[in-house]
Amino acid sequence: MATVEWDQAEGALRLIDQTRLPQAEVYLTCRTSAEVARAIREMVVRGAPAIGAAAAYGAALAARAGTLEPGAAELRAARPTARDLFAGVERVEAAFLRGGAEAALEEAHAIARGSVEECRRIGAHGAGLVPPDARILTICNTGALATVDYGTALGVVRTAHGAGKNPFVYVMETRPRAQGARLTTWELRRLGIPHQLIADSAAGLLLQRGMADLALAGADRVCANGDVVNKVGTYPLAVLCREHRVPFYVAAPSSTRDQGTPTGADVQIEERAASEVTTFAPPGTEAWNPAFDVTPAELVTALITERGVLQEAGAWRA
Repeated sequence: MATVEWDQAEGALRLIDQTRLPQAEVYLTCRTSAEVARAIREMVVRGAPAIGAAAAYGAALAARAGTLEPGAAELRAARPTARDLFAGVERVEAAFLRGGAEAALEEAHAIARGSVEECRRIGAHGAGLVPPDARILTICNTGALATVDYGTALGVVRTAHGAGKNPFVYVMETRPRAQGARLTTWELRRLGIPHQLIADSAAGLLLQRGMADLALAGADRVCANGDVVNKVGTYPLAVLCREHRVPFYVAAPSSTRDQGTPTGADVQIEERAASEVTTFAPPGTEAWNPAFDVTPAELVTALITERGVLQEAGAWRA
């Protein structure tokens, strides 16, 4: 099933519980907007497009319960950095004003369907940038688990693989929650795409030795000037790619762009619990744990969207 799916019989949202992967494939049913907000906050569902679709369904559930305004507010507060979350809630709110609770639910369905179509187009456009036998470096998880289905950056790899280009993927583990180690490897194994896991700090040596032909990342928000907000660790990866003359591509749907935020400096960066990073530290150790960082637009070789490959950040203003 899809990562985010409406259960018509239950009148509820079903999510694959990504906190349980890869050990167990378990699904969570959310019947209220508060349960959806909790699932987003606790990263049962994660990845910008998946969060956007889940939040849209959460808003639709709130509309059905007659609690759209407080429900939408709780959803927005669940993870403040991802633009798709806000876009999904806004679209459902507008649909509710036009046609009530049923229109709100139909809009959530449209968002979920549209996400899958957009990801497939992203894959098709991005695959043209992947040479045969390419060695690709990825960060975090940008596959079907990060979307409703198919994937953004990993969707590019998936399309290239399906076209017989024989890509090989180096998967950065992506500390502290190990989305690369736990989730991307799980997806690649299921897809039959060859890969190796590397420690985040090994990316520099890998690039220095000429072992990667390109890097692919997703985005949680793209600002008006083209700055990319993504999983923490993306910025140093982009710097390393520039140093070693390796293309650094970002794949994301247009819904991720935020014309209302001028630059990455204006984005509220989510900070998560210290316990995520103190696993090996002595008890009582304090920690700073930002979930995202900002990659300046000039470090991005191109943005891959459902509209095509955009070589300049300004193209996002179109």
